[in-house]
Amino acid sequence: MLRHLIFDLDGTLVDSCAICIEILEGMLAERGNTRKIDPEFARPWMSHGGQKMVMALLGDDCGDPAQELAEFRRRYAVTRTRVETLFNHVATSLRSLHGQGFVLSICSNKPQNLVDKVLEDTGLAPLFQSVVGSRAGVPPKPAPDLLDLVLADLNASPDHCLFVGDSELDHAVADARGMPFLFLTHGYADPDYRPDPAMSYDCFGELARAVMERAHG
Repeated sequence: MLRHLIFDLDGTLVDSCAICIEILEGMLAERGNTRKIDPEFARPWMSHGGQKMVMALLGDDCGDPAQELAEFRRRYAVTRTRVETLFNHVATSLRSLHGQGFVLSICSNKPQNLVDKVLEDTGLAPLFQSVVGSRAGVPPKPAPDLLDLVLADLNASPDHCLFVGDSELDHAVADARGMPFLFLTHGYADPDYRPDPAMSYDCFGELARAVMERAHG
């Protein structure tokens, strides 16, 4: 029986591309560079890990990648995530799923402190029972280690879970544990990634309705 819904965060629930661009353009501006970052160029980098994203978007202005990423994350930690950055129907659909008795969790490659902040800023935090972000010593997705932490926290079997994400990384981590996967097309997947149309949704509300039908059908 389907009981647990596990969600990726960036690109699945929250469109974080704009806030990342805002922070990086601020870093550039302080160096006297008024260059604007193209959102269409930036979007695919959102799922490639923080360091690769910072390197790609800062481009020739990038210094030591580790130091640039640390600075980016310091700024992110004091930048409010606006409720408006939630994708359409996310807030209402998550509350509906929660009200239907599903146990909701997060499995994200974003650092734990930033995951917690985004959920608090957007008002979603109370809906989630387990929230797992990246931390030292644990390989990021597509390795299954972060998902294993969620399962252990919930004391749940993959047979009772569904993973919802927006990229090939999420699909791979679900497959690694034999867990059903549903894909949202509005996120940051590689342009060459082509999942089964039967498990793909353009709208979070449509996905939520499909989940309810699956559980009650």
